[in-house]
Amino acid sequence: MGKVYVFDHPLIQHKLTFIRDKETGTKEFRELVDEVSTLMAFEITRDLPVEDIDVETPVSHAKSKTLAGKKLGIVPILRAGLGMVDGILKLIPAAKVGHVGLYRDPETLKPIEYYVKLPSDVEERDFILVDPMLATGGSAVEAINSLKKRGAVSIKFMCLVACPEGVDAIKEAHPDVDIFIAALDEKLNEKGYIVPGLGDAGDRLYGTK
Repeated sequence: MGKVYVFDHPLIQHKLTFIRDKETGTKEFRELVDEVSTLMAFEITRDLPVEDIDVETPVSHAKSKTLAGKKLGIVPILRAGLGMVDGILKLIPAAKVGHVGLYRDPETLKPIEYYVKLPSDVEERDFILVDPMLATGGSAVEAINSLKKRGAVSIKFMCLVACPEGVDAIKEAHPDVDIFIAALDEKLNEKGYIVPGLGDAGDRLYGTK
C-alpha cells in the first residue's frame, strides 16, 4: 500500500509560505518552487540504494558509499510540473526527464492524454512524477496511467500542495504509488481550487492568466 509523506522541514515550510503569498511575483515564485523542489528531492531520494567502493584520499584509502546505479526518471505533468524539474536535477543531474501532457475535456471534464515522451528504458527506472498541485487528483491518476501503460513499475508522486480529495483519488486508483507533499491543505472549493492553496501554479510560474 502506498504511503503519504508530508514534509515538515522548516526550510520547506518557510519557503512554502512565500509561495502561497499572493504578493509574491512571478520571478520569486519560480525561484521558490525551484528551491523547494530541490529540498523535497533530498527527502524523496533518501532510500536510494548505495554500495561500498574504495577511494584514495590525499591521506589514505577510504571505504566509501556511492549510488548503486539505480536509474531515475523525472516526469513533469505539463505545464506546471516543468517548474519543479530543474530543482530536482540539481541533486540528481544524471536522471532522465520525460513529459506527460494532459488537457481537460470540456464536456466530460476528464483529463485526456495529448503528449507522452519517456526514456526508452521505462521498465528499469524509478520515476518521480511531479506537479505543484494535487487537487481533484484526476490529472495525477491519468498521468500515472500513462506511465504504467508504457511499462513503468516504480512510480512516486511529488507535489507542493495537496488536498485530501486528491490524495484519496491516487490511493484508490494506484495504491502502489507513494505520495510526497510539502503541505496537505484543507479541501477543494466549488471551483476545484485547493483551499487555502496557492492559486493556479501554472499561471503564477509563467505570468499568464
